[in-house]
This record gives sequence, C-alpha cells and structure tokens, in this order.
Amino acid sequence: MRQKLAALFVLSMCGVLFGMVATPPKAFAETMEEQRARLEKQLAEIEADIQAKRGVLQDKQKERTTLERDVAILDNKISQAKLSIKKTDLSIKQIQGEITDKEDAITALNEKIDRSHASMAQLIRQTHQIDETSLVELTLGGTMSDVLDDIDNFSVIQRELESAFAEMALLKSDLSERKRTLEDRQSEEEGLRKIQVLEKQSVEKNQKEKQQVLEVTKGQEKAYQKVIAEKEKTAAEIRGALFGLRDSAAIPFGKAYDYAKEASAKTGVRPALILAILTQESNLGENVGSCFVRDLSNGSGVGKNTGKVFQKVMKVPRDTDPFKTITEALGISWMVAPVSCPQASGYGGAMGPSQFIPSTWMLYKESLSNLTGETFADPWNARTAIFATAMLMRDNGADESTRTAERRAALRYFAGGNWSKPANAFYGDSVMELVDSIQAQINILEG
Repeated sequence: MRQKLAALFVLSMCGVLFGMVATPPKAFAETMEEQRARLEKQLAEIEADIQAKRGVLQDKQKERTTLERDVAILDNKISQAKLSIKKTDLSIKQIQGEITDKEDAITALNEKIDRSHASMAQLIRQTHQIDETSLVELTLGGTMSDVLDDIDNFSVIQRELESAFAEMALLKSDLSERKRTLEDRQSEEEGLRKIQVLEKQSVEKNQKEKQQVLEVTKGQEKAYQKVIAEKEKTAAEIRGALFGLRDSAAIPFGKAYDYAKEASAKTGVRPALILAILTQESNLGENVGSCFVRDLSNGSGVGKNTGKVFQKVMKVPRDTDPFKTITEALGISWMVAPVSCPQASGYGGAMGPSQFIPSTWMLYKESLSNLTGETFADPWNARTAIFATAMLMRDNGADESTRTAERRAALRYFAGGNWSKPANAFYGDSVMELVDSIQAQINILEG
C-alpha cells in the first residue's frame, strides 16, 4: 500500500545518505592523496638537503679562520635559510590543502543534513496524515495488520533519521574543530617563515659586511688575518673589562654577558637591556651611597662609608622582617649587609645589584631559586641579581622587545607606578643610551 511504499522509499534514502557520509568520491580522495604524497616527497628531499648542508657547515666551522672559509660559511647559511623557507612554504601548502578538504567535507555534510531535514518533514507530514485519518478510512486501504505495520515502520524510520542527524551533527563539529586546528598550524607555520626570512636577511647583511672586508683586504689572506686579530683583541679587552655591580664585587664583562644571555633565554628580555639596568643602578649607587641597618626595631642605620646616621634606612616591619629572614638564610649578619640609603622623605633598604627591597625579593625568591638552582636566592650574588633584574623587567613588559616597551619597563623598574611622570624620563633615556652602548660591545663579542 502507499504508506508502505513511502516507508521503503525513505529507508532506501537513508541508506544513500549514510553512504554519502561514510565514503567520499573515490576520484577526489585519490587526487588529494596524490597531492599529499607529492608534497611529502618534496619535504623529505628538502630536509635531506638541509641536513647535508648542516654537515658541510659544521665541517667548515672546524677549519682555521680564512677568507675562503668564512665566505663558504655565509653562503651555506644563506642556502640553508632559503631551503628552510621553501620547506615551510610546502608545509603551509599541505596544511591549506587539508583545510580545503575539511571545508568541502563540511559543505557536503551540510547539504546532506538539509536533504535529511526535507525527508524528515515529508515523513512528519505523512505521519500527521495517518494521525488525522480515521481507523475506518485506514482499514479501507488494507487490513488492520497492514495499518499497524505501516505505523511501526514510520516510527522506526523516524528514530533512525533522528539518530542519523545526531551522528552527522557530531561529525560536523569534529570537522570544524579539525579545521580550527589546521588553521592554528598554518598560523604557526607562517610565523616560522617570517622568522626564517628575518634570519636570511641577517645572514645576507653579514655577507655584505664580509664583502666589504674582502674589498678592504683586496682578497689578501694576510690582510684579513690582521683584521681578525684586531677584532679579537678588541673583543678580549671588552670581555675582560670589569662590569660594575652595585653593592657587590665587579665581575668581567664577558661573565656578566654570559649570565645575561642565560637570563634572557629564560625571560625573553634582551641581554643588553638587563646589563644596562644594572649599570644604571651601579651608577646611582656611586651617587647615593650604601647603608647598614643598625636597628631592626625602627629601621635606622648609618652610611657605609660616611657613618652618617639615617632614620629610614628600612621600613618596619614590611622590610625589616624579611631582611632578617634573608640574611639568616644566607648565613650573613644583617648588620653588615649593604642596602641603599634613604633619599628625601622615602625609605632605602634595597639590596644588591638589582636593588630589590626585601619584601619584593621574598615574592621572587622561589622563582629565582628554580631558575638559578640556588637553595635560597642571594640578592648580592651577581648571577642571581642578573636573573632578578631580567624577571622584573619581563614582568614590566620588556619581553615585548620594542624600544618603547623596553624604555617603559626601565621606568617602571625605577619608579613603579610613577613611571610616567616627566621627572623620571631621564632614567629611561639614560638606560636606552646604555643599551645601545652595551649592544655595540656585544656585537663585537659575537663577531
């Protein structure tokens, strides 16, 4: 009868729908697979080429410094950078293909869902028609058994279609999530490509500088060796020069730079900026002097070199209590631990090269201990102080790595919430001048 034929039609339609969801067109699947295979093969070839050039570079770097060797190294680095960019481009293209694949699948799925909704509407109309038809009218078209069978078939089909809709909705959600994931990967790949382009530009700049050396030396090995010797002498002088630290013994600049590089790797703050802040604080220390606390009950003390009495060397109990804890943990007497002297109407009490007040140091000590490996972070230790400066500068926004952000972070380091006051501008300007000077020294050390 008509209802039974309608039921068979809808059942067969469901089979077609499920087949379309489960199996993509064979020709399209094969085309995508061929494209992936081709891209993967290209990626493998480029990666093998990169590895080979890395081997050549390592061999060249072991050779004695010569004009030929240095030019070969630069050429190799540029070649590696270009291959890396090409590799990333292929990876992006591969990801874009996968994104397109997922988008096509989502579109096809939406069309299937729309067709299924239309089928469901038709089914509902037919079911509604059965509901409104009297029992006498239904039995005129067949036996009572036929009528009951038709009603059961429609109920089964309706449940199966509802199940199919739920399954397809889940599949659509899954495909959308995969698409978002692929887009995130694409963004990461494009970011990597930008970095590689910058690296290539840097290498090309170095090659241009090297070409200038070749022109100066006229390709003569002896003249080039003389240029290298002069640079090495300058670098050795810079590395050996003492780097002053406030309220701590000076250390060689080379060692300070090594510490700053280590701290930079952990915080993202430029080594030159870290060292510039410490230089600025050291310069300030020469002008304002250091003090000793003499009475923890009221925070009074005396000048380290002058013996002058100060009433507000350290704030009680905010800083005197943690100061006692810090010195006891380090096994030193708080009476001989140098701190900053008070200025104007404020308090002193800042410790070591990084000039943290004791209460602030206690907030950072666990993180510092984890980074430096110390059991208890020592504010008068050069390496620890460099790490502390880097961490506070990072928290002040210096890891954004723009000149504006670095200057602002320096001002916050110096003046806290009052950093934007015009009177404090000199500190930021002075720090950035020191950054440029120290960076020039670093450039010589890095060759």
